[in-house]
Amino acid sequence: MLKKLTTVLSHMAKARVTVIGDVMLDRYWYGGVERISPEAPVPVVAINRSEERPGGAANVARNIASLGAHCHLVALCGDDPAADSLQSLLTACGVDQGLIRDPLVNTTVKLRVVSRNQQLIRIDFETQATPDGCRGLLAAYKAGLAQTSAVIVSDYGKGGLGHVRDIVSSGRKAGLPVIVDPKGDDYSAYAGATLITPNRKEFEQVAGRFRDEQELERKARTLISELDLKALLVTRSEEGMTLFEKGGARTHVAARAQEVYDVTGAGDTVIAMIGAALAVQASFIEAIHIANAAAGIVVGHLGAVAVSWAELEAALAAEDEVL
Repeated sequence: MLKKLTTVLSHMAKARVTVIGDVMLDRYWYGGVERISPEAPVPVVAINRSEERPGGAANVARNIASLGAHCHLVALCGDDPAADSLQSLLTACGVDQGLIRDPLVNTTVKLRVVSRNQQLIRIDFETQATPDGCRGLLAAYKAGLAQTSAVIVSDYGKGGLGHVRDIVSSGRKAGLPVIVDPKGDDYSAYAGATLITPNRKEFEQVAGRFRDEQELERKARTLISELDLKALLVTRSEEGMTLFEKGGARTHVAARAQEVYDVTGAGDTVIAMIGAALAVQASFIEAIHIANAAAGIVVGHLGAVAVSWAELEAALAAEDEVL
């Protein structure tokens, strides 16, 4: 198994992937807490360091580029300093950008205040995308389909994917695998996708709660049939991830993280690895083993991080020991 996975990994460096979705700028403020505020029962954080990272679909793109693969990111943002920062970060990561700036909206920013490696609070700054922006996004996406080998749709529910049904159908008509990280309680707009990757909470929001593995499988197969999917992957945090393929195959992969430090960005990493693997014609099973190993790396870090080729190769070797 290790030989197969390392072969796929080496091919992933040559992948060409288009990522379309909701981008954001992740800001981190770090500081110490020595006292409680006299104004309210809250800690006072003395900020001594700050950091910015690409978030959302931009983090998906960064993870693909970190493998040496070519990633074209198509996304909406504001025409503001946050967009300037995001563009600079993506350029430094080697991401080919198709950022569409809309002066009528603000770039989504998630600000996290962290003390002693613990997140104290997250503050979100965001506005919904405009209809003109959504139309421009769809046109830019369609124009680049001939130059890609796979499409990843990273939906964070920020309104930028107002034409997601057309996005999915256009990718499939072009003969491309379309992988969706979904959002919301209605997945009908993702119908016809190759694979969707909800986490357990997202899956239960759409399909209903499940009490055991048999009920999970029944609900998963119903969703595959209703949406005409080739496969469905339910990511289950410390329980690992379970793949259901159209036609009956079921594969479960146990989580490999020794210590879960922060799950931020883990979903982005999973879909990035799967998209890059399917872009080079890997099987679903090969793709999820690689994604699982990458997720195990990410949750061992604070905040969203990109997985390097060397880290992933080492993690795959460790994964092989328990297969």
